[in-house]
Amino acid sequence: MAGRGEESEGGGVPEDCISHVLSLTTPRDSCRAALVSAAFRSAASSDAVWERFLPSDYQSILSRAVEPVEYSSKRELYFRLCDSILVDGGRLCFQLERSTGGKCYMICPRSMRIIWGDEPRYWSWISLPESRFAEVARLQFVCWFDIGGRIDCRLLSPRTTYAAYLVFKLDSWSSGLGPPPHLASVKLGAYASEFNICLEDHDDRDEEEEEEEEGRRQRQRRRLRDDGWMEIELGVFYNDEGDDGDVEMSLMEVKALNSKHGLIVQGLEVRPKI
Repeated sequence: MAGRGEESEGGGVPEDCISHVLSLTTPRDSCRAALVSAAFRSAASSDAVWERFLPSDYQSILSRAVEPVEYSSKRELYFRLCDSILVDGGRLCFQLERSTGGKCYMICPRSMRIIWGDEPRYWSWISLPESRFAEVARLQFVCWFDIGGRIDCRLLSPRTTYAAYLVFKLDSWSSGLGPPPHLASVKLGAYASEFNICLEDHDDRDEEEEEEEEGRRQRQRRRLRDDGWMEIELGVFYNDEGDDGDVEMSLMEVKALNSKHGLIVQGLEVRPKI
């Protein structure tokens, strides 16, 4: 390996110069550059490069981890954090967005606002092996549906557009989760967005009827995640320097007051909008 200032196989360019240039790109670009030559591969694996891709407060994040995070290089640490870790006593799950290094957080159900969440006849608390958290919330029965949560924007990546998601599953006996649609909202400072969403499938006729509702906005669609859970977008917000306080997310249906059953909530996730 060429040392600092020494020429390498990279066309006579010192390896530390290659490392500096790669550190100004993205994790994805750096991994692609590693395919160019042995010199680029060496530079693209250096701690100098991956230190730049890690959040500036990564040491603080590691100190908040529930379990110690072991790593032998900054590159290994980066990809370890892409797999998520529990922090803050298990109340939050932290993860890096793999292609950009943006910070992602999921709020556990116990830290969310769940109306009637402490009443066993309405909500129960269960453990699922596929969940990141020790407990998830299962909706037994409610008519007044109102859940939400918040997170301090100082924890997030600055100058980044984020999307907020509900991460959930549906029991085989689920019902009443739309239509009628539920109102999803995201608020940060003076900014607010609202969408009508349905957690359950619905037919075209239902959609046509809902489009006639006064003030209706674009509908978001649920999708299956790689981890087997489903998610649906609640809204988008821009985190400038992180000094706007908490971003608040909510999902509610308090007008139709139909019975609702069978929703399993893993958490609320905020991650960079790609």
